[in-house]
Amino acid sequence: MTDSRAEPTLFERIAAREIPARIVAETDRVIAFHDIAPKAPVHVVVTPKSGEYRDVVELAAGDPALLAELVEVSRSIASELADGQFRLVFNTGEGAGQTIFHVHAHLLAGGLEEATLARA
Repeated sequence: MTDSRAEPTLFERIAAREIPARIVAETDRVIAFHDIAPKAPVHVVVTPKSGEYRDVVELAAGDPALLAELVEVSRSIASELADGQFRLVFNTGEGAGQTIFHVHAHLLAGGLEEATLARA
């Protein structure tokens, strides 16, 4: 589960405030921020601050409580920004569109009939 990479992931750098982001929610272990290339009127990335887990499968097996917290943070954001209605997308693996191998969800809401699925 723990990656031996030397460099922090993009999302770890955002959580450390090394890279600016429009943060919408934060807990001790989760951070959420607006996607820089939105695919829907509301498009927020919700991710653990730690890059310990590469994808949602690893997270579910390694720390189900953190996965539940990520979903709860997503629900709270959707309640605030999208009347509680939302899509939560986890891309798992390169073939599924995952390009950043630090588990994260795309919270999509508003006008989803016209939105394309998130890739990251």
